[in-house]
Amino acid sequence: MTSYELAQVNIAQLKHPLDSPELKDFVDNLEPVNAVADASDGFVWRLKGDTGDATEVRVFDDPSIIVNLSVWRDPNALTAFMYQGMHRELLARRFEFFERVKEAMTALWWVPAGHRPSVAEAEERLRHLREHGPTERAFTLRTSFPPPAAGTERSGDGCAPEGERAGAAASG
Repeated sequence: MTSYELAQVNIAQLKHPLDSPELKDFVDNLEPVNAVADASDGFVWRLKGDTGDATEVRVFDDPSIIVNLSVWRDPNALTAFMYQGMHRELLARRFEFFERVKEAMTALWWVPAGHRPSVAEAEERLRHLREHGPTERAFTLRTSFPPPAAGTERSGDGCAPEGERAGAAASG
């Protein structure tokens, strides 16, 4: 068992309110897609609000932005879920539901096994990726980094010290 797990955050800016007819297909598929994620090999945890999903959780102080925050065993487990089944179908339709944006809306980072990231932590990692590009602190599937080597993590944040690479970048 590894001592690190992969945290991921992705946010999206809604084109319409969640209760609008334009987002009905998206909203109707949240529960089934989350159930598939929860049952996926390598799934560890996801942020849930009072409704069982995270649609009411605020991020970046913007009610038009929704957040998905989860933890996975590794990038392969996350990728396997993302690009198959119902999630893949909704992903292909994302521009029906969400605004197109130029800045990064997804960030990944390693966390110590058992750590459950907060929304504030996820916001910070996404901001870091936007400002610095992919680093050990926040990266993407395309430009990813392995878990930190033993003894290189900073006081419990699951990240190698800035500028110190824990290994070669991998493509995802």
